[in-house]
Amino acid sequence: MSIPYQQCTRCIMDNNSDEFIEFDDNGFCNYCTQAIESRESVYFPNQQGQSKLNELLRRLKEQNTKNRYDCVMGISGGLDSSYLAYLGTVKWDLRVLAVHVDDGFNTDISTRNIDRISNFPNIDLRTIKPDRKQYNELTKAYMRAGVPNLAVPQDNVLFACLYKFLKENNLRTFLSGGNFALECILQKGNTYDVFDLRNLKHINKMFGSAGINKLTLLSALQRDIDLHLLKIESLRPLNYIDYNRNRAMAELSEFCGFEYYGGKHLENDLTRFIQQFWFYNKFGVDKRTSHLSSMIVSGQITREDAIKEYSHPLYETEDMERVIDRILFSLEMTSSEFNEIKNNPTKQHTDYPTSFYLKIKPFISKIKKYWHKFFLPI
Repeated sequence: MSIPYQQCTRCIMDNNSDEFIEFDDNGFCNYCTQAIESRESVYFPNQQGQSKLNELLRRLKEQNTKNRYDCVMGISGGLDSSYLAYLGTVKWDLRVLAVHVDDGFNTDISTRNIDRISNFPNIDLRTIKPDRKQYNELTKAYMRAGVPNLAVPQDNVLFACLYKFLKENNLRTFLSGGNFALECILQKGNTYDVFDLRNLKHINKMFGSAGINKLTLLSALQRDIDLHLLKIESLRPLNYIDYNRNRAMAELSEFCGFEYYGGKHLENDLTRFIQQFWFYNKFGVDKRTSHLSSMIVSGQITREDAIKEYSHPLYETEDMERVIDRILFSLEMTSSEFNEIKNNPTKQHTDYPTSFYLKIKPFISKIKKYWHKFFLPI
């Protein structure tokens, strides 16, 4: 029996593709309710945020007087990371080691934006190019596996490189472009932990045709060990300012000629394909519901305007066909194989072997919580 369609009456999240969504008696969904409840403890677009930011900048500069850099950032050529790099180097006078993973799918616009960022003061840009054959084969393996998050290889390589540079440069702080204003609502269904290396290895072994020994990868266990032993911190300074998409775009454009690429996560052909085509056609997920709902909660757009934007086609068919052609050409995948993959039944990442550590991690966290509460009182 099919469930009647329902859309949140406060944001635009719906039950089309997410088993985790719930609605209260007012028709409000759990996503925007949780985001609103957490807003005051996460997002500080006010004087309190300025104070937190000032303290963070003071601490970073004081801690790293003997180091070449104050922090590490990841750069994609998209708005969030670009604006953070601009603020960090131009406005806040931080010495930034920026890391960009060029996976061969950058758009021309993002390439130009990254070139502009590389000319910011106080920034040292390191571009990492994963082994082309192994990376592409791993990406194809994920497509053949039929799982939703095809960006796992891309994200894992990025974080592995970030942690590598943090350790090599005696740094503790990764400043992330992640933020509440544009990302406070993220659908829980059809996603998976990018650090599950066992899942990645099994998918590659089962569906790939190359090794992964030339790729820099990071497991969930190693990540947590690094976090604990090296005291690595991942911070989101955009949560300490009144972060507005349109204002940030205009400011970057005026400063360096930054170009817009069409939407959230569309600065890379592969992520664009995943966001607009793979999720939508394979899993029935329209990621605009999350993106637009986040902007409703942060007050950047009204629900009426979000509904109007949501009513437009997700993508232009001819344009997406060109994107797919470029991806298939780069991956050396035939159209017939792609069409077969597209029509195969969907799978979830948990349909394949998963990390034992990630399974027991929630229990470890509970044990640590109670240990500190009862045996190590503050």
